[in-house]
Amino acid sequence: MNLIRDIGIISTIALFTFLTRVFPFALFGRHQQPPAVVRYLGKVLPSSVIAILVVYCLKNVQFAAVSTFVPEFIAVFIVAGLHLWKRNNLLSIGVGTASYMLMIQFVF
Repeated sequence: MNLIRDIGIISTIALFTFLTRVFPFALFGRHQQPPAVVRYLGKVLPSSVIAILVVYCLKNVQFAAVSTFVPEFIAVFIVAGLHLWKRNNLLSIGVGTASYMLMIQFVF
């Protein structure tokens, strides 16, 4: 029974993933321009989501000791600097995460 349940779960996930990918094309057509509101949201939402993630990640930073907040802020500056320089999300996040982990393990 577990195999049948697992296949059902995977099939359901695959179906809904496919439907969410097809939905915009079904709604707006293949060559039709999306409405201005959708284009506007496509421009502003990525930056808004990143800002919310930064606030969420830094919400529990404690300023009691230098070792509790300096690694976080150094990692944030590394990620921002790398992204502005290279425009590569994977590189920025990967190097930022690695530098943060190295700092909290060996430096602070």
